[in-house]
Amino acid sequence: MLFATLFASYLVLAGRTADGPTPAQLFEVKTLLIQTLLLLTSSFTCGIAIHEMRKHNQKAMLGWFILTLLLGAGFLFFEIEEFIIYAGKGATIQTSAFLSGFFVLLGTHGAHVTGGIIWAICVIIQILKRGLTPVTARKVFIISLYWHFLDFVWIFIYTLVYLNGMVA
Repeated sequence: MLFATLFASYLVLAGRTADGPTPAQLFEVKTLLIQTLLLLTSSFTCGIAIHEMRKHNQKAMLGWFILTLLLGAGFLFFEIEEFIIYAGKGATIQTSAFLSGFFVLLGTHGAHVTGGIIWAICVIIQILKRGLTPVTARKVFIISLYWHFLDFVWIFIYTLVYLNGMVA
């Protein structure tokens, strides 16, 4: 419900630029593709981690899971860099209603990715201490569902915010 509300708010505010930069003036394909590639690849590696977990291969599962988190951290790096670049161009949350909606939507997604990374690190620590038990395996599966959900949200951000903004 949170992301549905944020998407609806963004779509209502998208055209209200208050003579500030428009989406077409701000968005760059290169950064967007890097972010998308990192996050979608992390979903793939997360799936491989689950596959390895089901085969009771703890070492391989942890390796793929850690790679998933590194890809997520790379995504966050590029998202933060994108925000810094926009701020350097004078495009901040206070510039226009469009940018307010944009930064709140993407910031909320980024906060959820950050939370997912922290949560997953906690699960990894539990696995290293206790091993791959039914309890820790369930936690890995739940965090993987959460991670895939974040990728699903990103596909909507990619489509409704970036692609729509670049052609509008």
